[in-house]
Amino acid sequence: MPLIFAGGLIFGFGLGFSHMARPEVVLNFLQFTDFGLLFVMFGAAIVTGVAFAVMPRVCDRAPLTGDTYGRRLKPFDRNVLIGGAIFGVGWGLSGICPGAAYASLGVGNVTILWALAGMFVGAYLQGVVRSREVPSSRSTAADD
Repeated sequence: MPLIFAGGLIFGFGLGFSHMARPEVVLNFLQFTDFGLLFVMFGAAIVTGVAFAVMPRVCDRAPLTGDTYGRRLKPFDRNVLIGGAIFGVGWGLSGICPGAAYASLGVGNVTILWALAGMFVGAYLQGVVRSREVPSSRSTAADD
């Protein structure tokens, strides 16, 4: 747990430091007037890619869970396409993605609570819809 907290602390500090926790910065990126977010995401992708390439060679098991390293590929299906489109519309309307929304609270943006409430309600409604699906069409817990 302390390692997870430290990771979240570093993540939140980085978002605040790079101003990515400010919705107007994200909206400027989405309107192609400020490409700073692109560089932040590119930097994060490089660090993550290196960690994913190096960690399995350095450690036999994941440090937090003790599980063996492995790839879990989710198929590109209709749900991924529709979910991604819905996520994108929400991101564009609110001007903030989920990780940055929490960090935005830390920089004093209290109005972001509306977006966070919407995210929780949306996730809950998706869970209700998913639970009503026919069990044979649902993926197993190992696939999710």
